[in-house]
Amino acid sequence: MLKPFISRLLLISGACLLFSTTALAGKEDFKLPIKVDSKSQFVDGKRKTSVFKEDVQVRQGSLSIDADEVRVSAENGKGKEIFIAIGKPAVYSQTMDDGSKITAKAGEIRYEVESRTLELNGSAELHQDTSMVRGEKISFNLEKEQLIAGGDESDGRVTTVFQTDDKN
Repeated sequence: MLKPFISRLLLISGACLLFSTTALAGKEDFKLPIKVDSKSQFVDGKRKTSVFKEDVQVRQGSLSIDADEVRVSAENGKGKEIFIAIGKPAVYSQTMDDGSKITAKAGEIRYEVESRTLELNGSAELHQDTSMVRGEKISFNLEKEQLIAGGDESDGRVTTVFQTDDKN
């Protein structure tokens, strides 16, 4: 009983250290419109949903998501859209206000505009500066740069790698 608690505490502590920079994820990005390019699209006006296929690119300032397919739900209104990107893998990147870059990849990336969060599912990986977190699922708050990662059902492991400075 104590072992899972300690493991979670270490994970949270490591994640806090990993993403303890003061930069915010491109604050100006979130004020910009979201542009989606693809080779084909289907729109259901009544249900306020869209499906974009083949070489899909989602852009909002420096925020970028590339995928094979993106499904968009706008049924909750303007500024509350949900983008679900699917790929082998789907890839996210964004430049922070301090010039650093965050990149991520997963089988599925869910971007919720209102909460400014990413949900990475399926062989998820997130890189910031010289550090990396890998797990089956990663939830990432773009504004606060906070994450929660979980392992797969087989071993439940999450891996975090901190690169050292090799000035020797």
